[in-house]
Amino acid sequence: MLIQLHMLQNYAPANLNRDDTGAPKDCFFGGVKRGRISSQCLKRSMRQSATFRDAFGQEGLLATRTRSLPTLIDQELGRLGANDKARQAIVMRIPEIGTKGKAKDGEDGNDSTSDEGHAGETRQLFFLGSDEIRSLAEKLLRLYQEKGAKGFASLKIANLEKELRHDLPRSVDIALFGRMTTSAAFENVQASVQVAHAISTHALTQEFDYFTAIDDISEQSGAGMIGDTEYNSSTYYKYLNIHWEELVKNLGGDKEIARRTVAALLTAAAMAQPGGKQNSFAAFNLPDFILVEASDKNLPVSYANAFMKPVRGRGDQSLMDVSIEKLGEYRQRLSKAYDLNGLNAYLTTTDVVFPGKVKTNSLAELQNWLLTQLSE
Repeated sequence: MLIQLHMLQNYAPANLNRDDTGAPKDCFFGGVKRGRISSQCLKRSMRQSATFRDAFGQEGLLATRTRSLPTLIDQELGRLGANDKARQAIVMRIPEIGTKGKAKDGEDGNDSTSDEGHAGETRQLFFLGSDEIRSLAEKLLRLYQEKGAKGFASLKIANLEKELRHDLPRSVDIALFGRMTTSAAFENVQASVQVAHAISTHALTQEFDYFTAIDDISEQSGAGMIGDTEYNSSTYYKYLNIHWEELVKNLGGDKEIARRTVAALLTAAAMAQPGGKQNSFAAFNLPDFILVEASDKNLPVSYANAFMKPVRGRGDQSLMDVSIEKLGEYRQRLSKAYDLNGLNAYLTTTDVVFPGKVKTNSLAELQNWLLTQLSE
């Protein structure tokens, strides 16, 4: 089954996701510049959301992305009762995992495209399930005890990584968003979710906020500092899809956890907020429209082309109103042309008529509808 989420969300003036110059990200679409929020930003906001922490944090079903693997292993070795000599010898080898170039023994290491790490860190970021840390520490300690201090120190890194290889992590965020490493110690995971960059349904108007700060003590007139920041206000179209069977596989066949994961993802996609400059703008706006589709066809379809021609507000209709109309019209045309007859339900806070099959009155009701489809 393929589950698809389509959202329309208007943000008040904000700088939610910055580029390398500090400006809000943008892109060209339909020959017109649009506001943009990157998929990486959206995925992180969902993964780090209170929704995911509350749903899975206490069960140890969330992963951590970090270079601090040596520190995590050292802490776990302490819990396992390893002596200081063993801990030091083991932790010294951890930064070699996933390295490129000459390994400690003169043999070629594994390829890595990551930047050089600092002392006591791995060169690349590892996305690790909480269950993996203890398993790695146990294997490293057992290997150290089998090989002895000298044998462990001279073990080729390629062989060390093979010894550490283990089953898929039991983590809902890795199961959703996948991971790729250059180390044989960790299993690559194919993402079960695809997330598009959010783009504005209309042409972008970028603005500048000129600001000053006053020295509270100097008693001098004028500004103590001057600056400016770019911002915009945009109505975004968001799209993501979930491959149900791939998610279940990534979770070791546990359908109940998979159902909870899909429910949490829908809630987080609707309610989690990017954190860029929120202390300055406080743009905490929820979607005014959510469409959920479920189909046996594995055919992902974004409706972004509904906004190839940028929308404009007209009369007493807002950008949101017109965007919902355009989305509904385009979806009907596409469904007729390609026989896209999957089940769908939607939630809207507006009075705009949308040609969907099931209208729900709340996010909880929409979530229950989706869970019903996963049970059938």
